[in-house]
Amino acid sequence: MRHTLSILMENESGALSRVAGLFSARGYNIESLNVAVTEDPTLSRLTLVTHANEQVVEQIMKQLNKLIDVVKVVDIAGNSHIERGLMLVKIKASTIDSCISIKQITDIFRGRIIDVNELIYTIQVTGGMDKLRAFIGTLQQEHTILEVVRSGAVGIMRGKHTL
Repeated sequence: MRHTLSILMENESGALSRVAGLFSARGYNIESLNVAVTEDPTLSRLTLVTHANEQVVEQIMKQLNKLIDVVKVVDIAGNSHIERGLMLVKIKASTIDSCISIKQITDIFRGRIIDVNELIYTIQVTGGMDKLRAFIGTLQQEHTILEVVRSGAVGIMRGKHTL
């Protein structure tokens, strides 16, 4: 099962390494990892996506809470939440028709063309992980994708719930 862990931790050097080390030492895979400073410059928020059963995630959360840098850990996948990712895609357009097609697909997915250079388009798309996968799948049917860069998931609980 897919789990999205939201981790509030001290903004100190080595904190991220200790969290990642906990996963690698136990053989757990990290699907995506995103970390940035919060509104409080002494704290960082780490969003980590992993696939595991409930017992494994419960054990991971207990071990994360034992780390001195970790302030709080919540599996937001168990709550009503909003989750988004950012993706940059570089595509080669070979003809004027392919340029039009790329623009139409980008508009359908509410993306933005952020750079055009010698028939190479760079497109920015944000949204849920399913939307990003669908965008890539649609583009691959007719166009040559040169490069894809993804941010990984970030998430926040809905309503009054906070970390």
